[in-house]
Amino acid sequence: MPVGRVFGFWDHSAGRGAFSRGWGGRRPGRFFEKGDLKYVILDLLSEKPRHGYDIIRALEDRFAGWYTPSPGAVYPTLQLLEDLGYVTVTQQDGKKVYAITDAGRAFLRDREAVLEEIVARVRGLWGGAGRAEQAAAWAALREELAEFGRVVGRYGPQAAADPDTLRRLVEALRRARAEVEDILRGTGPATL
Repeated sequence: MPVGRVFGFWDHSAGRGAFSRGWGGRRPGRFFEKGDLKYVILDLLSEKPRHGYDIIRALEDRFAGWYTPSPGAVYPTLQLLEDLGYVTVTQQDGKKVYAITDAGRAFLRDREAVLEEIVARVRGLWGGAGRAEQAAAWAALREELAEFGRVVGRYGPQAAADPDTLRRLVEALRRARAEVEDILRGTGPATL
């Protein structure tokens, strides 16, 4: 597998949106093990030089909005890569721009199997998600979840004044949650 664009199986057109870290902040699986992020960042930099925020956005795009690395993970990793001589830093329009060095390319090439294992693990979390139709479906799911939050925010304060309305909302949510859980488990319609 050639180095660079290794993660190109994701659909870059999928937008970012609400719940970018998954429902309730939980992720559907661990994306990276300790130390993996340096390989992913080097792979991104093998495509083109980037500033830190661009790296964060590129990863978020590649995960169709379901994973966004924190600046607290990205910037120390970039500093480590610079200290190791795998990236260089220049200033451009007041921002630090990181570029992979020949030593970084060699490091990545020598650890091609590690990068392939990371890609395989990530693909396994999503069942190969990233093709355009799957990314679009995930984007639609995220949008529906966001719309649900907007509806509750819009009408929730009015409902809070009526105990019967709140009880009916809790029952509706309980049924919906049970049905969603059954669908995700693959058991069909919910039975309460």
